[in-house]
Amino acid sequence: MQFYKYQGTGNDFIVIDDRNEQFNLSQEAIAHLCQRRFGIGADGLMLLQHAKGYDFKMVYYNSDGTIGTMCGNGGRCLVRFAADLNIIQEKANFIAVDGPHTAFVDAEKISLQMMDVHAIDQHADDFFTNTGSPHFVRFVNQVQFYDVKNKGAAIRYSDAYQAIQGTNANFVEKLDSQSIFVRTYERGVEDETYSCGTGVTAAALVSHVYQGINSPVQIKTIGGELSVSFQGNLMDGFTEIYLTGPAIQAFQGKITSR
Repeated sequence: MQFYKYQGTGNDFIVIDDRNEQFNLSQEAIAHLCQRRFGIGADGLMLLQHAKGYDFKMVYYNSDGTIGTMCGNGGRCLVRFAADLNIIQEKANFIAVDGPHTAFVDAEKISLQMMDVHAIDQHADDFFTNTGSPHFVRFVNQVQFYDVKNKGAAIRYSDAYQAIQGTNANFVEKLDSQSIFVRTYERGVEDETYSCGTGVTAAALVSHVYQGINSPVQIKTIGGELSVSFQGNLMDGFTEIYLTGPAIQAFQGKITSR
């Protein structure tokens, strides 16, 4: 099976052209491929499939082999993959687990429209919202020194989020009037990732409402720079949310049976 490896600000994915719908790997096999020491290594695996009325369908698996919710950086990487296959040119319309998406392509960046967001819940000094995946947001000082893995795991597995099979956890530092630094613990990866597209989207919206940072929000992650633009407000809901950043093919190869 031919595979491709893509990354968007260090958030990396195994990508497979499954337009013939022959993909049949088990959860264990997917987890093995995503394992960094014994497999290809990735934060997730994606399939590009046919979808009537759309340019393609996005199917996303977490690195533990379970079927995933929406992945923003993954979506941007899959759009780049579709452009590399000449399925699309400058614009894509595709369907994912959270509904339809539009994306725009140029040589350097992919801009992906995210789902509308109508609610941000506040619990003391912490926040929660859903941007296609569930995200906890907490503002901290000196986020570069924060214990993201252990603090994030404690939140992900806390009783408060058991009903939704746990949450992703984002830790955010306001850098200046227009920018934030975000680190994310991702469920399904069960570790910190270099970047999380739905996570930085959640962090940007929360930062707008509670830190006064206006669109477009510039975002620093361990893996690079992203931006999130949007319209609207908390009362009426946020629309026209676009996640923008690089998406690059790292390499390609063939998978053979063990």
